[in-house]
Amino acid sequence: MPRYEILLPYYGSVPLMQDAVRSVLAQSGDDWRLTVVDDGRESGVPEWFEALADPRVRYFRNDRNLGVTGNFNHCVSLAEYEYLVLMGCDDLMHPNYLDVVRAAAEREPKAAMIQPGVEVIGTDGQPYDTLVDRTKRRVYAPKGPGRELLGGEDLAVSLLRGNWLYFPSICWRTEAVRRFGFRPDLGVIQDLALVVDLLVAGESLATSPEVCFSYRRHAESESSAKAYTGSRFEEAKRFFGETADRLDAHGWHRAAKVSRLHLSSRLHAITLLPGAARHAGRPGVLAMLKHAAR
Repeated sequence: MPRYEILLPYYGSVPLMQDAVRSVLAQSGDDWRLTVVDDGRESGVPEWFEALADPRVRYFRNDRNLGVTGNFNHCVSLAEYEYLVLMGCDDLMHPNYLDVVRAAAEREPKAAMIQPGVEVIGTDGQPYDTLVDRTKRRVYAPKGPGRELLGGEDLAVSLLRGNWLYFPSICWRTEAVRRFGFRPDLGVIQDLALVVDLLVAGESLATSPEVCFSYRRHAESESSAKAYTGSRFEEAKRFFGETADRLDAHGWHRAAKVSRLHLSSRLHAITLLPGAARHAGRPGVLAMLKHAAR
C-alpha cells in the first residue's frame, strides 16, 4: 500500500519542473505517488503530463492562482497517504531519497518530520555554496552524529536561533501537518511557523546524514524577491514577536528569548543590503535596516 505522497506545488519554469518530476519518477519501490498541483498558466503543461501517462502521477491545475501558501494548503488537502513531501518545483530528488526516508521512518516511527541530507545547487544545477548555507551547516545545525531524534524546547531554540532545515526536502507525517496547516497570513516563513506549531504540540524531528536531495537556491525565488523589497523581514519581525509571546505563555522562556532576539534574521537582512540597494532602492534598504535594528 502506498505510504508516501510526494506533492509538487508548481508555478514557474517548465523545464525545471519537468526535471523535478523526472527525479521523482526515478525513485524506487511502489509505495509512493506524485501529485502535481499547477498554480500557473504555462502553455503545454497539461499536455506534457497527459503524454507522460504514468499511473504514479496525478496532475491538477487550479482554477485560479492560490499563491504560495494557498497552494501548499491545497496540496496538503489532496494528500491521502501516511507521509507527505512538499517538494520545490525546481528542486531534485536523488534516486535514494525515498530509501533514506523509509529507513528514518522505520527507525523513528513517531517522528512528525524527517530531515535528510541536502546539497545546495544553483540555477545551473551545479553545487552552490552561499554564506547562508555555510552558516546553517557550521553555526546552527546540530553537531551530532547525524541520525538523531530532536524535539522540545531545545529544538525550538536551535531553529529560532537559525533555521537550518531545508523545507522542500522534509518528509512530514500527513496527520501532523493537516492538524495545523500553513498559516495563510505568512508568505515566506510559513514553514518555520508550522515546525513551531508541531514542536509545541510535542512532535519531534528525525535527521539522517545521507545526502539525497538537491535544493536549488537562486535569486528569482519567492523568498529572495520579498527579501529585496523588505517584505520578508516585515513578516519575520511580526512572526518572531508573536512566537516569543506564545512560547513565554507555553513556559519555553529560553526559546521565547531567542525568538524575540531573532539574531540570524537580523544578520541576514544586513547581508542583503547591497542587493536591496540595487533591486529595491531606498525603501528596501530602510526596511532591512529597521529589521536589523529591531
